[in-house]
Amino acid sequence: MIYPTLDQLSKDGKFDRYTVTIAAAKGARMVTEEYVAERERAEQMVARKETDKSLSALIDKELRDEKAVRTAVHRLHSGEYVIGPKPEKVAEECEELAQEAIEESAEVVEE
Repeated sequence: MIYPTLDQLSKDGKFDRYTVTIAAAKGARMVTEEYVAERERAEQMVARKETDKSLSALIDKELRDEKAVRTAVHRLHSGEYVIGPKPEKVAEECEELAQEAIEESAEVVEE
């Protein structure tokens, strides 16, 4: 079982389980991409003989030894990764603000 729990990650009911699960999956994908990039850099350094260290010594220990989901969950809990609003909600808020701005500018023109 991964600590912190799903309830702790949901910020006291602010986010539902689905949102937290999707955020953890997206975070795990980001962690995996970070690992792949570090590994490619390390392989290139070893191939060019720029270092005498082993491949595993050149890769961040957290990325190398921990599972991607576990790392993503810890990053969510620590605040390194943040769950933001849904894109649809952001679009709705932008439309509302734009409509308010149009209405305010119309009032200024009438005066």
